[in-house]
Amino acid sequence: MHIVLWLGLPLAGLILGWTIRWLYARFQLSSSEQKAERVRRDAIKEAEAQKKEIILEAKDELLQERNTQENELKDRRLELQRFENRLLQKEESLDKKIAYVEKQQQGFLDRERKIAQQEEELGKQEETLQQELERVSGMTAEEAKRVLMSSIEDDARHDAQATINKIEQEANATAEKQAREILVGTIQRIASEVNAEVTVTSVSLPNDEMKGRIIGREGRNIRTLETLTGVDIIIDDTPEAVVVSCFDPVRKEIARRSLERLVTDGRIHPTRIEEVVQKTTQEISQVIYDEGEKALFDLGIHHVKPDGIRAIGRLYFRASYGQNVLAHSKEVAVFSAMLAAEVGADREIAKRGGLLHDIGKGIESNGDSNHVELAVDLAKRLDEDERVINSIAAHHGDVPHNCVESVLVQIADALSASRPGARRETLDNYIKRLENLERIAEDFTGVEKAYAIQAGRELRIMVDHEKVSDGEAKEIAKSIAKRIESELRYPGRIKVTMIRETRIVEYAR
Repeated sequence: MHIVLWLGLPLAGLILGWTIRWLYARFQLSSSEQKAERVRRDAIKEAEAQKKEIILEAKDELLQERNTQENELKDRRLELQRFENRLLQKEESLDKKIAYVEKQQQGFLDRERKIAQQEEELGKQEETLQQELERVSGMTAEEAKRVLMSSIEDDARHDAQATINKIEQEANATAEKQAREILVGTIQRIASEVNAEVTVTSVSLPNDEMKGRIIGREGRNIRTLETLTGVDIIIDDTPEAVVVSCFDPVRKEIARRSLERLVTDGRIHPTRIEEVVQKTTQEISQVIYDEGEKALFDLGIHHVKPDGIRAIGRLYFRASYGQNVLAHSKEVAVFSAMLAAEVGADREIAKRGGLLHDIGKGIESNGDSNHVELAVDLAKRLDEDERVINSIAAHHGDVPHNCVESVLVQIADALSASRPGARRETLDNYIKRLENLERIAEDFTGVEKAYAIQAGRELRIMVDHEKVSDGEAKEIAKSIAKRIESELRYPGRIKVTMIRETRIVEYAR
């Protein structure tokens, strides 16, 4: 019994513990399920609440959007209504205008019919009057028309010529006054000395014995001097003087200075001659460069290459018609700059073109090119402005002018060359120029006699009054002036004066 009790008690305890554990687990499971159920119900309620809230917000937004669209639709309807009203007003206005135009057109048609009837009646009257005029005048309509047209043409030509003469007189008076003021102002502002330099070709000797020493034994000294300098030394019967002859003014100056030094020194032999000539050549080369720089400095011109400076300096020893070319070029540069300032052109370009216009005369060349072509080639090598190049090329009228500065350089060149005392002219050239002036005038029909007066500055022409009318005299004067410009070369300008007069002589016996 006791054994069964001892064995049953643990078994009963085990069963009791398991039962209690099962009951506790069951209780715990039931509590979790209840808790989960509560959480689920709460989630469902919260979701339904959020759903209702979302639905309400969507309904509000939909309502607002509907109100907005209704307002926009209402505005559009109002705008369409206003546009429709404007269209109706325009249609009414167009209808009124169309009606007015149709009314005007009908009025025009009525007027055209009336005018056509009046023209028909006038045509009949004109035909009647024409027949009456032909009967009275004894001329046909074509003959009368020709007479009338001729009379009208003569009147129109006379009026046109009178108007042209008046306009030309006014333009000439105004232009001449302005040009005179510009030129006089320009000339008054320059104080240029009268150029009296001429090329010296003779060397004074202390005595005639020096001629023999210059010639030397068997002519060695004079041959050496001529060979080294490239000149001809003429020793004749002129007392105490020898003549140096050469077409190159620089070589002539080298020979002159060398000969003067040799005469002053007294030691004249080939070796000494060679030393003196070499030294003088270097000095002349430096003088040439210095004179070129001095001219550029005096005029305020910059950026000229050494070749250009030397070519400008060589003009110091060059003379043209007795006028020093460098002094002439500087004077032209100053005139050009002043004229450019007066008319509003580029002063620097005009001044540069004036200085370089005769630079070709300072260039050594063995070809057939004239000084203008040589100057243009040198200016291109010196990278000068195109306006400067044109000023050089056109200053004798060889090419057309393409800028104002080019014209001013030509005017300044004529001013400097025609200044009293600036140049000399040979008698043969002077007489030939006067004869050519008279010949050109006498070639025109109706010219009786022509006289060149005032040293060729004015040409007076007498015409036959029976062959030449006043209008024709004006045309002949213009033609003569144009022919003189195209055929002759002259400084300044030439005045052409046409004289036409009628002389009636009667004798009382």
